Parts: sequence; C-alpha cells; structure tokens
Amino acid sequence: MKYLILVLKGMAMGAANVVPGVSGGTIALITGIFEELIEAIKSFDTKALRLLKDGKFKELADHIHLYFLLSVFGGIGLSIITFAKLFGYLFDNYPVYLWSFFFGLILASVFYVGKTVRKINFSSLAFFIAGTALAMAITLFNPATQNDAWWYLLLCGVVAMISMILPGLSGSFVLILMGNYQLVMIDAVNHLDIMVLLPVAVGAGVGLLAFSHLLSWIFKNYHDPTLSVLTGFILGSLSTLWPWKNIEYLKNADGSLLMKHGEPVVASYHKFVPDAFSAEVGYALFYMLLGVLSIVAIEYFAQSESK
Repeated sequence: MKYLILVLKGMAMGAANVVPGVSGGTIALITGIFEELIEAIKSFDTKALRLLKDGKFKELADHIHLYFLLSVFGGIGLSIITFAKLFGYLFDNYPVYLWSFFFGLILASVFYVGKTVRKINFSSLAFFIAGTALAMAITLFNPATQNDAWWYLLLCGVVAMISMILPGLSGSFVLILMGNYQLVMIDAVNHLDIMVLLPVAVGAGVGLLAFSHLLSWIFKNYHDPTLSVLTGFILGSLSTLWPWKNIEYLKNADGSLLMKHGEPVVASYHKFVPDAFSAEVGYALFYMLLGVLSIVAIEYFAQSESK
C-alpha cells in the first residue's frame, strides 16, 4: 500500500510537469516527499558505486532508497506518457478550463507550502518577496524558437529537470521559454521519438544528480529562507497560469506562420481579463475551485498518512 501511494504521488508530479506553469516539485512538497526525494537522489554517490562494485545489491538498494525511487519515478513516467495525449487534447479544445484548474491548484499550494516555514519574520518575508519577483520576471521572457540540435536538447533536459524539482518553477514552462515544449512534451512523448527523448533524458539525469546535492545542502542549512523563496516562486508562477490569454505566433517575412514539426511556433502570451461574466467564466471559476479542493484533499491525505 505504501508503494502504491508513492506511485500515485509520482503520477501527480508527472501530470503537473506536463502542464506549463505547474511544478512537480510543488506536488512533491505538499505531499510530503520532497526532502526524501532529494536525499534519495543525492545518495547516488561513491558509496553507491562501491556497493555496486562489491556486489552488495541489498545494501545498495537500501542506500539509494531504490523502491522509493522506482515507485515515484515509475508514477512520473506513467503519468507523462498517459497525460501528454490528454493534455494535448484539452489544450486544443478547452484551454481556459484546464488553465483555470491548475490556477486554483497552484493558488492553494501557496498556502500549504508557506505554512511549512517555521518562523515568520522580516527575513522570511524578504525572501518570499524576492522569490515572487523572480518568478514573475521569468514569466515575462519571450520564448525562443524551436531547436532540435542534440546539444540543445541535452541542455533542455538539464535546465528543465532542475526546474521540475524546484517547487514553483515549472520545467514545462522553461521548455516553452527555450522553444522546445511542443517538440519534447507533446510530439516526442506521443510518438516516442528516441532521437529527441534520449538527449533530453541524459541531460535530465545529469541535472538531477548535480542539483540534488546543492538543494539538499541548502535545505539543511537554510530551511526557512529556502521555503520562503520557493513559496514566492509558486505565487509568482500564477502569472503563467492565468486562464485568459491570447497566443501570438512567430511569422515569416511573408506574414505566414513559422512552423516547426507541423506546429506554429509560440512567440508570446498576452493575458487579459474577461470584460463580462459569461458561462465560460462561470465554468472557469468552478474549475479553479476544483483545483483548490484537489490540493486540500492531497494535503489531507498526506497528513493522514503521516499520522
């Protein structure tokens, strides 16, 4: 039962990582597995290599938290493969409702992550404001154009994985900024394009192992400032998830849409506020509430499990 719950948490992380603006790290944090996940990843060290060399596989499995990692990453992989097609369909047909659901989900996450800060003082508030400002600044960047060069895909894997494990910073949104979200998260995943997925996976592995050591050290030595910054990241990322936005696409010199792999290349997002209440606005508010309630439910079950 324990590992089934971990698989479900991994699936929630994977689903979050598919959506631009939502961080799998946020889901890990509010479900209570974030720090354990970082420690498990960090355990791939010289001791693990010695245990492997000596054939001490049981001790190795215990040292690297093997069953924990298999459960979580198995859930993440299963979720990404499953939800890539679903979210591709929903983005094409019901974008406002999908963005609304995740807006509510992340809005509630601000409260639940913020309450893990042990001491509220001027320092924690300053770090919170800095994190919010930085996340909002990132959302103002315009996306790059799509690039399928192997070295760029490797870099995408490194940067996106670091973003995915940082609560409040979306790996998918970073892929949008780097111009490769459609190529990697939709096209390559749906068609299992190994020439694209392999360099991204290698880069993700390198980024994950390298960054886990730094993040573990920061958490141990600067717990409250770190969580304050991350809470700010989550709040600042809400700008990305605002449901009502018009998408501007890059164009060629003759005015036609610039296409890559059969899809128009995103240039920027222009957000707006609906000028009147409508059925769409009502449904959007309902899905926002559903997102909030989803996080309340996740937090409730996480607390029940820990007790």
